[in-house]
Amino acid sequence: MSDAYKKSGVDIDAGDRLVSAIGPIAKATARPGADAALGGFGGLFDLKAAGFSDPILVSGTDGVGTKLKIAFETGRHDTIGIDLVAMCVNDVLAQGAEPLFFLDYFATGKLNEKVAASVVAGIADGCRLAGCALVGGETAEMPGMYPPGEYDLAGFCVGAVERENILPRPIAAGDQMIGLASSGAHSNGYSLIRKIAAECGAAFENPAPFDAATTLGGALLEPTRIYVKSVLPLLTDPQIKAFAHITGGGLADNVPRVLGDNLAPNFDDNALMLPPLFQWLRDAGALGSAEMRRTFNCGIGGVLVCAPGAVDASLAALSKCGETARVIGEIVEQ
Repeated sequence: MSDAYKKSGVDIDAGDRLVSAIGPIAKATARPGADAALGGFGGLFDLKAAGFSDPILVSGTDGVGTKLKIAFETGRHDTIGIDLVAMCVNDVLAQGAEPLFFLDYFATGKLNEKVAASVVAGIADGCRLAGCALVGGETAEMPGMYPPGEYDLAGFCVGAVERENILPRPIAAGDQMIGLASSGAHSNGYSLIRKIAAECGAAFENPAPFDAATTLGGALLEPTRIYVKSVLPLLTDPQIKAFAHITGGGLADNVPRVLGDNLAPNFDDNALMLPPLFQWLRDAGALGSAEMRRTFNCGIGGVLVCAPGAVDASLAALSKCGETARVIGEIVEQ
């Protein structure tokens, strides 16, 4: 029966070899509450061992989108897993939660063990950056579902926050917005990015039009920045009111998600100068500022909302953790 299944396009033995290969990678992400061992039917997590007393669980799920297409075309698969983790853990962080564990779903038409192992190694790297455990996942080989050489990814993260520290806290007019620099386009707007590149004849293997020190593909595959370890320690301070993860919808749509109905963000345009990548996208795509801000993060991957008295200490703490951050505006009544 296994030979017949293999002839139909599904190689169970290849899947077993992959699980064996990635076992040590997952185990390296172990943390208090999870031993990160693979092979069971479910992943276990002990909240008490993780140190929580009155926790609320926070979950998030996401994918990488058409950024995957650039990984396929360039043959670079080692960082796309970081993107997958980042898109989930940064969302969980926005509720004030510490990411605890992560599971992934990898689906392909024909399993390439080397590619899959590279992707999972990137997922493990992302988990280490976020401080969460990779406790399980699923590899699905489905002949005919995907073009040769392509795959799809989805991720699922669970975090926890003590009940008293759930975000957002009440926000008031005059509170300040601190923008945390992105590492690039992160994982949003790639359908438009690929369209712009195709229309202007910019090949992924050629030097980037905005940075001759790297290829266009390399610049666009720069993984999404994970803000957990720099932002999480700040969130127990009651003067820190909210954190917004800037994903699809950009600054225009994501910051209002943490505000009350009578409040709005007032951005300082002088503090939102576009990095070279986004200048190129704007010019090559003939995009207006409104479309740019609703499609891309435009250089700001996360926004902290805090009381005015907490700005200096927050900026100092973020800088110490390696973040590039600055005040980008304030909250106003609308």
